[in-house]
Amino acid sequence: MPDVTMPRLSDSMEEATIARWLVADGERVTAGTELAEVETDKATVTFEAEAEGVLQQLAREGDTVALGGLVARIVGSAEEAGGVAPGATGAGAAPPVAPAATQAAPAPASPPVGTRPAASPLARRLAARLGVDLAALSGTGPRGRIVRADVEQAANGAAAAAAAAPAAPAPADGAKGAAEHVELTRTQQLIARRMAESRATVPDFDVSTDVDMEEAWALREQLKASALDGEPAPSLNDLVVLACGRALAEQPNANASYKDGALERYARANVGVAIAAPDSLVVATVFDADRRSLGAIARATRELAARVRDGAVTPPELAGATFTVSNLGMFGVDSFTAVINPPQAAILAVGAVKPRAIVRDGELVARRTMTITLSTDHRVLYGADAARFVARVRELLEWPLALLAS
Repeated sequence: MPDVTMPRLSDSMEEATIARWLVADGERVTAGTELAEVETDKATVTFEAEAEGVLQQLAREGDTVALGGLVARIVGSAEEAGGVAPGATGAGAAPPVAPAATQAAPAPASPPVGTRPAASPLARRLAARLGVDLAALSGTGPRGRIVRADVEQAANGAAAAAAAAPAAPAPADGAKGAAEHVELTRTQQLIARRMAESRATVPDFDVSTDVDMEEAWALREQLKASALDGEPAPSLNDLVVLACGRALAEQPNANASYKDGALERYARANVGVAIAAPDSLVVATVFDADRRSLGAIARATRELAARVRDGAVTPPELAGATFTVSNLGMFGVDSFTAVINPPQAAILAVGAVKPRAIVRDGELVARRTMTITLSTDHRVLYGADAARFVARVRELLEWPLALLAS
């Protein structure tokens, strides 16, 4: 009777939520059958059966299960599957014993005042969207946890009551106006936790420089004009990713992290690309950015961005980055400082490419320039190291034909 436990679906995962079962309880599965959609701290992904048999669900949709926790079992027959109800976690769990007829069922215990009601992340988001007060609900999930069905039932009841009751005057808002309470998704919670950890634990400093992007701009226009149908033309950000990959390969300390009082240097230069997703920020990884061609990087970044927007990105595509590029130039931002993504040692913030007045060969001319800012962990990189890295990235971007050489 193989146990189905919550697998590790991302490098930072501690728990995940069963978003939707793809196979019904009691249905026969084979090895490789997709069992459920699971919402992790980074994405919604599926996991598969590793054995053949009948699925016996032990966790409901909306339940949050710790890494390695029991989710289901795969048994030999439907009769065996009917032995344990969903939500049971022990082997051979006994059926619930009905209370005596003369004994009143105890009322569900209310959470102590000031505590946060136990609810699945899916139920919290749904309650925030529907305006349901979780503190007023009694959960029907494991150990009294509030699940999606509880929120939907409360919302339907509130809607029916509102339809029957006469409209009441709206309460007066306070000095700040009406307040909307919005629960964070798992991804937003992870971002908040990691960014707070970064600011609290990483002694960072920043190095900025302006890059003359005229040659890079001209090269991109040439590549765009000569691109084959269906083939993505490399963007300026693809040039930045490639330049960073080459610079990381040349300067090992920039491609490292601080761990247990020592430096951990990495053999592969994997550049994470920050991609704006609905209500969150996702960093997808371009592996071996130093060894890829510009065209290969362009294809990889387009595919990753599309998969992030479609919610189809996989955990391996979000892991393994040794450095990150964050570009807000497309929003017209001239320059900014990005927060280091631990355990990485550095992140490059990229601003907009704009015509600016500069002095070149003793004359004032208008050139397309771009500001880049490197935020670094001072335990890994010192000022001169950071300056050399930024200078090398600037050099590669100002003479971009070097990036086309293998």
